Formats: sequence, structure tokens, C-alpha cells
Amino acid sequence: MELKRVVVTGLGAITPLGNDVATTWENAKNGVSGAGPITHFDASLFKTQFACEVKGFKAEDHFDRRKARQLDLYAQYAMVAARQAVADAGLDAEGVVDHNRVGVIVAAGIGGLHTFEEEAGYYAINADKGPKYNPFFIPKMIADIASGHISMEYGFHGPNYGVVSACASSNNAIIDAFNLIRLGKADAIITGGAEAAIYPAGVGGFNSMHALSTRNDSPTTASRPFSASRDGFVMGEGSAVLILEELEHALARGAKIYAEVAGGGLSADAYHLTATHPEGLGAILAMRNALEDAGMTTADIDYINVHGTSTPVGDISEVKAIVEVFGEDARRLNISSTKSMTGHLLGATGALEALFSIKTVTDDIVPPTINHADDDCDEQIDYSLNFTFNKAQKRTVRAALSNAFGFGGHNATVIVKKFVK
Repeated sequence: MELKRVVVTGLGAITPLGNDVATTWENAKNGVSGAGPITHFDASLFKTQFACEVKGFKAEDHFDRRKARQLDLYAQYAMVAARQAVADAGLDAEGVVDHNRVGVIVAAGIGGLHTFEEEAGYYAINADKGPKYNPFFIPKMIADIASGHISMEYGFHGPNYGVVSACASSNNAIIDAFNLIRLGKADAIITGGAEAAIYPAGVGGFNSMHALSTRNDSPTTASRPFSASRDGFVMGEGSAVLILEELEHALARGAKIYAEVAGGGLSADAYHLTATHPEGLGAILAMRNALEDAGMTTADIDYINVHGTSTPVGDISEVKAIVEVFGEDARRLNISSTKSMTGHLLGATGALEALFSIKTVTDDIVPPTINHADDDCDEQIDYSLNFTFNKAQKRTVRAALSNAFGFGGHNATVIVKKFVK
């Protein structure tokens, strides 16, 4: 069976850097930090009091009151990003697609955490009166519901589900969508991820693990991947959504094409609940599997959007994995961690970084890794690699590889490349 080619025909984003793709990308190229004091709740008693929040997003600008009450914030982000992507791809035009062959696969690592907090808190306060829960509690909270809402909004009857693999979730979603289309099971799939976990349980839970930066005196410089003084990741939130489409279907309707999805690779560390393998064994396998799936070699890749969370262990293991996989080609690459600007969007992070990789391929501009100082180097990191520190770089990018790794040892790598008919 000959596999079909899969291209990207639409993009949407609600992020800490902007509430659309153009603003988000412009700020990423310019090295803007999305971090600031937490406004979603009073974080004054928490070890970490800052995050990369979405700014200026109001549910009433996008949904009527009744609909908004049915949606956790993570699902609101997903639906608005999906609307942008669908409109960008022109999938909402009359008679353009067979609705039975358009699917939705949108991931979340956690899902409706705020909804869960609200309902659990209510019961704790009113336990003596017996249980009383909002009828929307369960359908607002569950991590698959964003996909359901998007499919209902457009009447798309194709494959529909959510994916949960912690911070690898939306890369897994993209790979699933890619495989379903190239196997001929769908003409197009709305895919990506969404997350909104900047609430007490999210921040407090990660604080208890010592996973978050506590640099409260300087939020905008707190995420500093590959620097010696890094002290944990910065939480982010938002959504990024891609439209993946079968090539001939896209050409037949005259769709614009951003890039081609070349391959995807999956693996497990099988090592630790939360820590990456110290030698990056799972990351190595995921990258090699992606290259094999794409029919590419390390010489074909010009840019890696790394997982690069700004954690003491994770950054080192990913660098080791890149050097192991790419060998001397590693020093020819540009590498950057856009989490230095966006923070870590958990289950949405892979989709946003895939979007950045696509824009890098289309525009031939590599976004930077910000917040690095020349005197802040870690002796365990190989600085002969080009981490694109502090300033975007122009170069021809034929293909980009994007890594996402999650608690539980989940690893997922996506490769996108310039579209050549």
C-alpha cells in the first residue's frame, strides 16, 4: 500500500505570546518573554508566583454565556485556536469537504483542572449537606472533550478523540492524525493540544515536586534552558491547532500549503515516573524512529525545536541524545527552546512547538533560546552546538524536528519539511 502525503493547510494559536498565530510568531522571533505574575488566582503563598499566562482572553468575546458555562478554560482555548485554523485552511467553506472524512484529535495532558478544583472545593466546604455537583462537572473536566466540542461545532464526523501522554500529548495527537491521513482513513484532521493548569493544584503540585522555577524576582528571565543557573520550568497555558490534510485533497481544492509532515517517532524511557533517562535513551530512540519513518537522515535536518524545559536534568539528557543521534551533524544544526519564551504548555506544548517548527520552515527564521548569559554555562552541556541564544537567526531550513517528552517516560518526535510538489 502506498502511503499518502500529508501537508499542513491551517494554523491557529492562543498562547502567552499572543492570541493568534501572527502575533505569537512575531513575538517568538523577537525573543519576547510571556512570563509575569500569576493573575488567575492569589499565588502570594506559593513558592512560585509567576507563569506564562494567556493575556486578554475573555470567554464572552468568543462564546455566549450558556456555551461558556459548559467549557473549561482549556477547552475554550482549544475551540478558539481550532476556529482560527479551520478558517485559515478554508475548511469551513460550503461544500469544500466531506464531513464524514474530517476528524478532530486534540490533546490535553491534564484537561479541566480548574473545573475539578472548583467542584472538589465545593464538596469540601459543603460536605455536611450531602453531595451536590454541577451537571457540567464531568463533561467540562475530561481531557477529550475539546475534540468533541470542535467536531460538534463543525459537524465533522471523522476520527474523534483526545490523547493523554503528559507533555508529549499533542505530539502524539499530531502523529496519530498524520498516520490516519496517510493510511487513507481521513482527508483532513484538526489536531493539536490545549492546556489551562495555572491554578492552585497545578502550581502547588509542581512546586511540591520541585519542578518549577522559583525565580519570583525576575519572571521574564526565569526560563533559561541550557544555562547553569536554570532552576525549573515555567508553567504556560494556551492552545495550538494544526490542520493536517492529504496532499491531493488539498491541491484539488486549491488550499495554501505551509509545509509537509514528513514523519513521527515514538518511544518510552521505561525509567522513571518524572525524570528523563540521564543518557537520553528514550529521546534517542524517538528521534531515530522519526527519521526512519520520514525516510530521512540527520543530514536532512536543519533545525531542532527541543523539549528544553529549563530543568537541571532534562536539558542535559536531551543534549546528550541530540549529539548521539546527529553526531557531527549536530554542530551544523540550529537548536532552540521556545519554552524560554512561552513557558511549558504541558499537553499543548508539542503542538505549539510544531507550529513554530512549521513557521521556521516556511520563513527560514529560527526563533531564539532567550535568557542565556555567556558566563552562565553548565560544564555538562556541549556549547559547540548552536542553541540560537538570545537572537533569532536567518538560515534556510529544509526540515525541522520537534521533540516532546512527558512524565511517565513518553517521547514523541515530529518532523516537518518544506513542501515540494
